[in-house]
Amino acid sequence: MATHKLQLEDFDQIDYDLIAIHTPLEDYRLAFKINQQLDILLSKNKEEIPVEVNKHIASFSRFTFDDENRMMCWHLIQNKQAIEFTIEQDKNSLFDEKSVSKQVNLITELKKVDFLLKIEHDEQINNKEIINKLKKIDSISTVYEVDINEIKSKNNLIF
Repeated sequence: MATHKLQLEDFDQIDYDLIAIHTPLEDYRLAFKINQQLDILLSKNKEEIPVEVNKHIASFSRFTFDDENRMMCWHLIQNKQAIEFTIEQDKNSLFDEKSVSKQVNLITELKKVDFLLKIEHDEQINNKEIINKLKKIDSISTVYEVDINEIKSKNNLIF
């Protein structure tokens, strides 16, 4: 009987592009404006992306649109999330517990990025055209393409 070995490189194929978005907008407002500008239909996904940080779970919201005509899937993903956890104090302390808020990122290398637009596709797409359309949204300060090969925490983008 013949054995077939699978190499990890067989599963490393990257078939998506990633665009970083800097904006003060809320996630639902940004999704609405992107829908208008790119003529897509991003909608809130009930399944958020959970990431464990210091024994606490941070959930990152996402909006998705599966474009069957162009064989593409769009994901607008929150990259920043504030988690709140408590630190126990000394018994002699005036306060029993201290509440601390900490900002965590889905992609740790992109700490200043507010949202990520992940575009899964089979064929080549024109990212410059998408970026130029996104730059027309008045509340977006910066938009640029991210080199996926330079990201160490790209496993967080697998869902």
